[in-house]
Amino acid sequence: MRRTGLLISITLAAGAIVAWMLYSEDLGRARASVAGGSTIAATPCGPIEYAVRGGGTPLLLIHGAGGGFDQGLLFGRGLLKRDVQVVAPSRFGYLRTPVPADASAQAQADAHACLLDVLGIQRIAVLGASAGAPSAMQFCIWHPQRCSTLVLLVPAAYAPAHAGQTMVIPPSLQFVVDHVLTNDFALWAMIKLNPRLLVRTMLGTPTEVFDAASDADRAAVMEALMAVEPVSQRAAGLNVDAKVTSTLPRYELEKIQVPTLLISVEDDLYGTWENARYTAEHIAGARFVSYPTGGHVWMGHDEQVWGEVASFIRRPVMAAP
Repeated sequence: MRRTGLLISITLAAGAIVAWMLYSEDLGRARASVAGGSTIAATPCGPIEYAVRGGGTPLLLIHGAGGGFDQGLLFGRGLLKRDVQVVAPSRFGYLRTPVPADASAQAQADAHACLLDVLGIQRIAVLGASAGAPSAMQFCIWHPQRCSTLVLLVPAAYAPAHAGQTMVIPPSLQFVVDHVLTNDFALWAMIKLNPRLLVRTMLGTPTEVFDAASDADRAAVMEALMAVEPVSQRAAGLNVDAKVTSTLPRYELEKIQVPTLLISVEDDLYGTWENARYTAEHIAGARFVSYPTGGHVWMGHDEQVWGEVASFIRRPVMAAP
């Protein structure tokens, strides 16, 4: 019995050492990826981290929860090959952009304008994804002369159907928020041990959609999960997003006068389909693109989504005098 117990102890210890080595290697890569490739702009709105990639039509790509400039670049890969230049900031509390005293969506919109001033960009197409949608809308409402086109992708937005809670909370999300999105190792271990739980909660996507997806689409989702690391450098931003998106008011949508595209998915577990439909109905001339399945990360529709976005934002630019 003693020998068996000793063997079990040795096996467990060896497994723990291997796991820690793998974790350290993965986290080292994650930290290295966010340590380089971005710049800090000193602006009147405070320091703002950002990155710019590609050429062509400039697009301010405003990332969602758990992101940073790197998430913007990750999503933006589908646009770079379509003659779009991606300007990807880190929003308040993400990576190297600090949280100011006023971290509201309007203050974040003003910060977008401050960044564009530093970059010398007067007017730009804007895309707000998920929790990035509130500041995208506010930017086009409060800085209309700076906004040429607006795209809202699976947006956190007001809808009467669930006005008391802007984003529907997927089952078990609170557990993930409290115990996983607070620690680098906890998130890494969950990605390795139970990624389907994170797909359903963090990514708001039905597990049956994930299970039925192609190998390439599943690999892309796993890449998106790993891209949240190091989550310890995004925790402040997640807290800001939780406060901003929990009960969003109805914005003055009628003031948005630029061409607007909204995209969402009916089985998005965050309930953004209703948000997008309502918003599209109240912005003059807005176009609403809907997919029946794909969840919050639009699985199976990546090429279609980025093709729609690239075509839409280039159209008014080509037509401009």
